[in-house]
Amino acid sequence: MDCIHPTPDERAFQRTEMLYIDAETCIDCGLCVDACPVNAIFRDDDLPEGMERYASINADYFAMGDHEPVAPGPSLKFPKTEEDPFRVAVVGSGPSGFYAARELLAFKRSGIEVDMFDRLPTPWGLVRAGVAPDHPETKSVTDLFAEVSRRPGFRLHLNVEVGKHITHAELLEHHHAVIYAVGAPSDRRLDIPGEELDGSLAATEFVAWYNGHPDYAGRSFDLSGGRAVIVGNGNVALDVARLLVLDPDRLAKTDMAEHAVDALRGSAVEEVVLLGRRGPAQAAFTNPELLALGYLPGVDIVVDAAELELDAASAAEVESDPAKKLKLDILREYASRPRADHPKRIVLRFLASPVEIQGDGKASGVVVARNEMVADEDGVMRARSTGDTELLEAGLVLRSVGYRGVPVPDLPFDDARGTISNVGGRVTEVGSDVPVPGTYTAGWIKRGPSGVIGTNRQCAHNTIALIVEDLAAERLNAPKGDREALEALLAERQPEKVDWAGWKLIDARERELGKAAGRPRVKLLDIGEMVAIAKG
Repeated sequence: MDCIHPTPDERAFQRTEMLYIDAETCIDCGLCVDACPVNAIFRDDDLPEGMERYASINADYFAMGDHEPVAPGPSLKFPKTEEDPFRVAVVGSGPSGFYAARELLAFKRSGIEVDMFDRLPTPWGLVRAGVAPDHPETKSVTDLFAEVSRRPGFRLHLNVEVGKHITHAELLEHHHAVIYAVGAPSDRRLDIPGEELDGSLAATEFVAWYNGHPDYAGRSFDLSGGRAVIVGNGNVALDVARLLVLDPDRLAKTDMAEHAVDALRGSAVEEVVLLGRRGPAQAAFTNPELLALGYLPGVDIVVDAAELELDAASAAEVESDPAKKLKLDILREYASRPRADHPKRIVLRFLASPVEIQGDGKASGVVVARNEMVADEDGVMRARSTGDTELLEAGLVLRSVGYRGVPVPDLPFDDARGTISNVGGRVTEVGSDVPVPGTYTAGWIKRGPSGVIGTNRQCAHNTIALIVEDLAAERLNAPKGDREALEALLAERQPEKVDWAGWKLIDARERELGKAAGRPRVKLLDIGEMVAIAKG
């Protein structure tokens, strides 16, 4: 498919927000439609309502420069080895874990076995517990992952926690290699006064709550105030803002947790303010998410044109980057729109940082400092307070300044980066290049919280390349125990383990409940109930 750019071998691939199809080289073969995991391929004359602009966005991408295909790198080849079967454990059942398993099981060689582990009785990671409920097309990537689960050599071990039911050393005793793809389940803090007040919470908790994550189903959020403030302006922040102002009747048709739909029906929130500490050129949200805001029914998108004025360095940054230029164009369009006085609104603020959350036991407002962009001693543009402040009254303050990984038992952890210590995917001792034998990582716990779901495919590919390299160089130790020994150990340690067949029973029950309610599914929240269903 030489018509799709940027390719994984092009420099722009690592930072692109979307892929583009070159009309000059497209031959209408349809392969992209079959290959796209989220059903996002449309003809330019058949774009759904609200997506018409993508025809010109796609054309502009190819008009702005030379996008000749780059010759792809060599495909991975499984080395000649006497290790048969070759066994790999994958810890984590989100996108990076499944992409790694898919890469391994795609080798034209029998005898490759992949055991996947997850501490919850349900798979899919952040696709299930992080993707916004009103984005069902994104969740359809699980169809691709389900296909992996049906391949010979794959086994799924859900409701099994590494570090509790089985140790890292025991995984290595039963596998040649172990890949940790456990994501970044925690969040970064603001470290400002008042952050511990009631009503000041992490957006990651709010996301897990409305998506029905069992660990967060019992949480509550005070939605009685008229204004909510979200600190941060990445895609997660936009998701949360959008769901706070969407019509609950629309959300009731999604797979949002029932307790969240009920809470949002009683919400008094009319305005959501997003605070970005840097300027619009540095805003973290992607253009597709920003563009979609403009089509929300009954919602004004408010942008102050004065906050879109760029310093010289930011202006040059925008001029050299088509994605940033498009971002500024969209923001300027929002700023120029006449206010429709809809009942709900989302306000996008820039060069604004919280310096204190005020309240008497409970958050009642945020002190916001006005920033300016200045170059540091290395020439990097950074936000610096001007000293001017204002008070924004708000009863709910959600910080959304980045996900963060947490330490994994028995593995070295880079606390500064919030990742497992690694070099390119090989786990290493902290502060060195010395590898931990047979141990690898992929996804956010490898590189930090960056990119979109598809980014994990190349990330996993690169990690598998290291495993293949180490196998060829005879750096991997043969396991002492086989798959039957592993099953016996797990049966003893965790009799409530859920396999793929058990997950399909849970999945069928959720879909059955959803069908009765006119929804795609109703998520089960109680782990005990899920295990009981899985056991039949």
